[in-house]
Amino acid sequence: MNTKIKTLTLAATLAASLGLAGCAADSGNNMPMNHGSSGPVSSMMPDANADHNQADIMFSQMMIPHHDQAVEMSDIILAKPDIPAEVTALATRIKDAQAPEIETMALWLKSWNVPTMMSDHSGHGMSGMVDADGINKLKAAQGADAVRLFLGQMIGHHEGAIAMAQEEIGAGKHPGTVQLSRDIVSAQKAEIAEIKQLLATL
Repeated sequence: MNTKIKTLTLAATLAASLGLAGCAADSGNNMPMNHGSSGPVSSMMPDANADHNQADIMFSQMMIPHHDQAVEMSDIILAKPDIPAEVTALATRIKDAQAPEIETMALWLKSWNVPTMMSDHSGHGMSGMVDADGINKLKAAQGADAVRLFLGQMIGHHEGAIAMAQEEIGAGKHPGTVQLSRDIVSAQKAEIAEIKQLLATL
């Protein structure tokens, strides 16, 4: 299977899975949306000689809001009183790791002359995103209840990011994007193990 067909197959698979996942546009994500492009995804298909492909574009466009929500969730738990130090340390690490990655992916997309968000907003339905009700529950929860909710939500969130990153590793072309995906898989698998250990102590 040549690279173009493989990339289109990935795009179709992701689009189908996103449609099943539903839209999480009201998830509490405060990231501004770029409406600068209303054309079809095919209009942004990179040239065959480019250093990136459509899989790289889709990965970055979806991972930016995904990371943005993880940062938001971390900010929510960090603002609460009486949160165990181990949990605040985890939330701080998540925020400190993912915020710079958002900036890096946005710069890649800018250099590729494509918007930072998918024009049809289908990126909002990617795996692991917490819906608006879940975010509101996290905001309202306090103490141990907030900790359990945050950790449980973050496991699913990380699992979604890992799945997206593994897709990119298999189909991506841009060296930086593929390496970032490898880093996400490694870091977030380790954090899931840490989170499970924390949950066992509650």
